[in-house]
Formats: sequence, C-alpha cells, structure tokens
Amino acid sequence: MPKVLTAPVALPHVDSRRALDWLNFFLAALQSGFGPFVAIHLADRGWEPASIGFVLTVGGVAGLLAQVPAGELLDWVQAKRAFVAGASVVVAGAALILGLWPNFPAALAASIMQGAVGGILGLGVAAITMGLVEPKAVAERFGRNQRFAAIGGLAAAGLMGAIGDLLSTEDIFFASAAFAAPLLLTLAAMRGADIHYGRSCGAPDHHSTRPARIRRGALFRDRRLIVFASSLFLFQLANASLLPLAGETLARGGGRHAALVLSVLIVVPQILVAILAPWAGRSANHWGRRPLLLLGPGVVPIRSLVFAITGNPVLLVAVQALDGITGAMLGVLTALVVADVTRGSGRFNLAQGVIGTLSGIGASLSTSISGFAVERFGQTAGFLGVAAVALTAFAVFWAFMPETRPPLPAPAQTLAPSRERRG
Repeated sequence: MPKVLTAPVALPHVDSRRALDWLNFFLAALQSGFGPFVAIHLADRGWEPASIGFVLTVGGVAGLLAQVPAGELLDWVQAKRAFVAGASVVVAGAALILGLWPNFPAALAASIMQGAVGGILGLGVAAITMGLVEPKAVAERFGRNQRFAAIGGLAAAGLMGAIGDLLSTEDIFFASAAFAAPLLLTLAAMRGADIHYGRSCGAPDHHSTRPARIRRGALFRDRRLIVFASSLFLFQLANASLLPLAGETLARGGGRHAALVLSVLIVVPQILVAILAPWAGRSANHWGRRPLLLLGPGVVPIRSLVFAITGNPVLLVAVQALDGITGAMLGVLTALVVADVTRGSGRFNLAQGVIGTLSGIGASLSTSISGFAVERFGQTAGFLGVAAVALTAFAVFWAFMPETRPPLPAPAQTLAPSRERRG
C-alpha cells in the first residue's frame, strides 16, 4: 500500500513565541486600570456609590453578553492578531474617555466598551496560543501565559497606584491607555503565518484554511463540557465573594492598616500565580488534568472556614495565599480542559465563550447572594455559606468530571530479532 505523504507542520519562529510572552504582560497591564481604580476615580469626582455601582454593573453585563458571540467569531476569523489589536484599541479608548470626561454618559459608554471587549481579549490570546504551539506543548504554554499575565498585572497595579497617589486618579487611565502602544508593537512582531488557523479553533492540524466544524448542538451535548461548566459556575459563585467579605471583616475591625492588609491579600496570591503557573502547565501533562482541577477549588473551603473564625491579619494573609494555588490551577486548566474537550471540533473558542459566560454569571451572583446572607444571618454565616457552595463545586468535580488529557503516545519498543527454533 503506497504511503501517503503529508507536508510537515512548520514550527513557529522563536520571535512569535517570545512576542506571546509580552502580549500577555501588556494585556494584563492595559486592563489593570479598570475595576477598583474606576470606583476610586469616580468617587474622587463626587459620584454617589449607587451611580458607580450601576456603571460597573452595566460594564459587567456587557462583558457577559459578548463572550459567546466573540467565541463564535473567533472560530471563523483567520486574522487573530487583528482581532486582539482592535479589541485592545477599544480598551485603550475606554481608558482615555474615563480620564478625560468622567461624566455619567461618557463613563457609562467607557464601561460598556471595556466590559464588552476586555472580557474577550483572553479568548483571543488563548486562540493565538493554540495556533502558535503544537498540541503537546499547549499545557506548558498556557502556564507560561499565566505567569506573564500575573507579572504584568502586578507591575501595572503598582505603577498605577503610585501614579494615583503622586499625581491624580485620571492619570491612572492615561497610563493604562499608554500600554496599548507596546502591545500593538508586540502583535506586529508576531508573524501571522506562524498562527495555524485550524489549531487555533480546535480543528485538526491538516485543516489550515477551511476547517470543518461540528454542529453546535453536538458540542453542548458533551457531558464533560456540561460538568466542567457547571463546576466552574459553582466555584465562582463561592470564590468571587470571598475577598470582598474578608475586606468587610477588616473594615469592621477598625484597624488603621485595613486598606494595606487588603492590598496584601490581593498581591500575595498573584505572586504565587506567577510562580506556580508554569509548574501547573507541566504537571497537567504528567499527572493529568483532574488532580490539579481538584486541587484548585479544594482550597476555597479551607479559606472560607478560616475567614469565618478569625480576623487576625497575619492569618488572613497566610490563608489568602492559598488563592494563588486556585488561580494558578484554574487559570491554566480552564482553557486547557476546553481544548481537550473540543479537540477536532473546530469550536474551541465558542466553548471558551460559553464557559466564560457561565463563570461570569456565577461571579456576578456571588457578591449579591453573600451580601444578602451576611445582612440576614451575620458575617460568619456568609463565610460558611461560601464554604458550602465551594464544597459542592468540589464534589461535582470529584464525582462527575473525567480525566480529559489525551492518551500519551506509547513508548517505542525495541524488538529483539526472533530466532527460529530447531527441532
């Protein structure tokens, strides 16, 4: 039978892989100016808390609504770099609007722009990663992405905090927008030909231009994807409210250094993410995905229970460091498990959008539900409720989530030459 010759898949140029490092760094830096800094900036301009909350909520809803359409679009768009570049320019424009015109209509428009586009930048980076890296190296590459994103976010948050303290809060957003320039240069340094179109949407390697895609309904009937999405929803329903509840505990304690302790609670886990994320990627190849998936959510009940029984700042910081384990594990494994489940489907980015939407809904509901629980039953009950939901998420992972790592190639065996028996 004649051998079928296939063209070898060209390896990406080393500059493209190095550019991917800096793309993660600058994207995290670009988006660090939003979130808490928006609230501080608008409060500094005399805004009422209800108006600030409304603007931030609308931005969050815009982000949720954009996830699935963006994932669908990313599966079809070949120019992944242009997609990320355009979205980055929109985020930079939103930062400039907030810095220049902090009135209600402008701030609302900027929040919608950043919310709708900021949430899909992660989808674009994951798609580029899938296209740049061979499947066997994707796990470690996602870990490296997470490390550079954590470092970029930490560096930018420190810089913007200093700018807000020494200059003014509007200068935070000018600095944030300035990160778009090196980000665009980084994208330009990445060669478009290195990004394999088929792999970037979860299609087989040999589909480089027009990959076939399974029906959407078939994707959503995959039990693994349903279990994974449900588990992440429950996890975010618990985890997203844990740090705000800890902040309330510190504030009620009346300590003079409550704000400083809260900032440490935010920074320490990110340092651990930067340290652990590459290890998580490597270990996902050796140990499989499931043990690390269990490790990530498994520490949330521990944090919740300790927060419920103590307000000691030293203990809070020590236990909150465990959030770095959660962030490293799930930050790497979310995209990796989706890649496993959708391999060969051509629907990787659509599945990412669905997962992101459900996780975002869980996070959005988390603070409201925990706030209601605290108001009705007290702070301790709020933490215990978080622990109960986190244990449920862990139980769903444990009982129903299978291993998704593709089978490892069998080691080559050397066969000794056979000897004929003489009889």
